[in-house]
Amino acid sequence: MEVASDRDKERNRLRLKTSIADVRWLTFQSCSFRGHDETPQSKNRGNFIEMLKLLAEFNPEIASVVLENAPQFAKYTSPDIQKELLSIIAMKIRKHIREEIGYSKFSILVDETCDVAKREQMALVFRFVDSDGILQERFFDLIHVKNTKALTLKKELSNVLSSCGFDVQNLRGQGYDGASNMKGELNGLQTLFLK
Repeated sequence: MEVASDRDKERNRLRLKTSIADVRWLTFQSCSFRGHDETPQSKNRGNFIEMLKLLAEFNPEIASVVLENAPQFAKYTSPDIQKELLSIIAMKIRKHIREEIGYSKFSILVDETCDVAKREQMALVFRFVDSDGILQERFFDLIHVKNTKALTLKKELSNVLSSCGFDVQNLRGQGYDGASNMKGELNGLQTLFLK
């Protein structure tokens, strides 16, 4: 097995840092990543690749290590790499939100829907008052669920809350849409949380 030279390691670091910066910028601007045609011949290869091209255009050092100048096995541009970087950023953001809320009282807003692949998912938003006394609202997670029955949603929501260290005793409010599985008086998600 061949050991990478210091120069190769530096080039790999720069390539990875550039991909991370690209993912961060696209994420915070709420931009899509992928294009319909990402082949080198395409006029628009998607926001992720086009941003790398732009960064390379203004920085010769980056240009020398990305896209066509990168080794085939270490481009750091594949959809899997993009998803992994996005997942790491999401985890750091959730950790920051958790620290921001601390052990204060909070409310949750929950809504369920289907994604484009027809998979059920539940959006979770926290509302809380920050240390300056200002009401904050933070999108926290998009949770894939087997179905949208109230008991399933409660289980998944409880898992997220407990895995992130939230005490349900600090839950002071719940907001849902008008669907019976959410607000139902007998078996809705809101009722199950009050039991």
